[in-house]
Amino acid sequence: MEQIKNGNELTKSLDIVNENISRLKELFPEVVTEGKIDFKVLQDILGNEIEEGEEYYRFTWAGKAQARREAHKPSTGTLRPAKEESVDWDTTQNLYIEGDNLEVLKLLQKSYAGKVKMIYIDPPYNTGKDFVYKDNYKDNLKNYQQVTGQVDDVGNKLTTNSENDGRYHSNWLNMMYPRLLLARNILKEDGVIFISIDEIENSKLRIICDEIFGESNHIADFVWQNKKGGGNDAKYVAVEHEYVIMYCKNETALHDLFEPYKPEYLKRYKEEDEKGKYFWDTFKRKSGKQFYSITCPDGSILEFDDLGNRISWLRSEERFLQDLSEGEVRFVQNKGVWNVHFKQRLPKGKKPRTIFLRNSIWSELGTNSDGSNSIKKLFGKEVFSHPKPLGLIKELLGFSLQTGDIVLDFFSGSATTFQAGIEFMLEQGLNLKFICIQLPEDIDSKSEEGKNAISLGYKKITDIAKDRIKKVYLSNQDYKTVHSGFKVLKLDSSNIKGWDGNPENLEQNLFDSQDNIKTDRTEEDVLFEILLKYGLDLTLPIEENLIEGKNVFSVGYGALFICLADNITNKVAEGIGKWKEELNPEVCRVIFKDSGFTDVEKTNAVQTLKRFGINEIKSI
Repeated sequence: MEQIKNGNELTKSLDIVNENISRLKELFPEVVTEGKIDFKVLQDILGNEIEEGEEYYRFTWAGKAQARREAHKPSTGTLRPAKEESVDWDTTQNLYIEGDNLEVLKLLQKSYAGKVKMIYIDPPYNTGKDFVYKDNYKDNLKNYQQVTGQVDDVGNKLTTNSENDGRYHSNWLNMMYPRLLLARNILKEDGVIFISIDEIENSKLRIICDEIFGESNHIADFVWQNKKGGGNDAKYVAVEHEYVIMYCKNETALHDLFEPYKPEYLKRYKEEDEKGKYFWDTFKRKSGKQFYSITCPDGSILEFDDLGNRISWLRSEERFLQDLSEGEVRFVQNKGVWNVHFKQRLPKGKKPRTIFLRNSIWSELGTNSDGSNSIKKLFGKEVFSHPKPLGLIKELLGFSLQTGDIVLDFFSGSATTFQAGIEFMLEQGLNLKFICIQLPEDIDSKSEEGKNAISLGYKKITDIAKDRIKKVYLSNQDYKTVHSGFKVLKLDSSNIKGWDGNPENLEQNLFDSQDNIKTDRTEEDVLFEILLKYGLDLTLPIEENLIEGKNVFSVGYGALFICLADNITNKVAEGIGKWKEELNPEVCRVIFKDSGFTDVEKTNAVQTLKRFGINEIKSI
């Protein structure tokens, strides 16, 4: 039985640098010399593709190289489950994660790389009033704990990014750059990302997104009218718009994009067959150039109307005969007069437009005030400032999503994306999966919205968001018909003493007992860390059984068995083997707590499990 010790790849999140080096070795094996990359050889291979001049176009700022390195540095943290704060824990496919999104994105790399279809984020706009995440590149996890009060505060708090700061734009770019690098890894090949932004950082955001996603993968910049009227206090020009920039991961893999249908538009499509939704429409048209005779079921001919004018038909005679043979046409007789109807199919939709005008079809997107009204409707007061309107998010969700797709929002704020997703799924008949990530920031006690929130008993933004989702579910029982509920997970240091990556703890660990699991952590805490480190979906079904009085977890119908009990005997291994035979998984792994056995029982357990065809057996 192999023990998973510090340094093993299963003790940390995905090492992106090593992954990239491995890919480089596969593409150009000749550049590898004594296990390292020879960049001189790589340059010779690439030839003219290398820019050798001293002056060339690039966008840089103070801290860019460090920000890039931070994105590639593995995390030694974990996500701890909070069942009591969750809804429909055992069945939900949705995740609500509290924590610094940089560390959380690192932790999700193994489980969700290449799996997310759509990302929407509404990051801080760098207005001089917004909070900007102050990353500590030496130990970002420890910095997160200080920010959220989990350990002694040493002054590393969230701060406003004032224009008087000499690194005003650099601070914002250093926050965004590593997070977008990690976000790209999580996208599917045909995945897309939407980013809301205003004019202050729009131009710079476009440049770094061109660098991260590739210029050819820029799809559009949407202009959204986010407010109506006012603006007389503006210095020169009243700004009534924001932007939503859109990139894809791989333009060659991207499918057609269409606007989603509004619920009222879909009401007329009441019929449905194997080809999809439709309604019966008249084949006769007042204007047109399709003139020909149609033979009715009783042999009578339709060619002229009551006034003797030739009847104009919607489609050509050839198309009519084809539709008739395929059951797409019917004849209806009313008071002795024949009419021809055809199945008006629900079209795929129309291409999205880049301008979201309030006096057009886009008017249903709403404005900032509509976003605030959605909050007020649920809470009775405005408890969050500047939330995006639900209509805007639903419009973006409709461009390319299909049932089963995953949507990620890692600046999720008051969980507007989650609420919009719930409503969108019900309206469109889709089932989607949502992952929302938010830093548990203290509520601003100086703002009017913050005062309202505090008066209702909320302390952190995440408290508002979780309660918002719960209120939405309670507001309409029909929401239970789509993927409902959410698992709450919280960022923390590793549950395993030797895995936390903190050099200060190493000496103490040597003198600790053989039990590697921290005393304040539960079996389910460790279970979820194992899921992360093995790269398993965090919403996989988990079943718990007692075998010989010991808790044993089955993840993914037997793909992984975990037993973290003490005094494990060979009978427990026998029970796991029998459970495995019942579930019959394609692949099976077993993990125990290393201190849970005597040496003799450990040896016997390994042999027993191998007898049941289980060969990957590890301990922590």
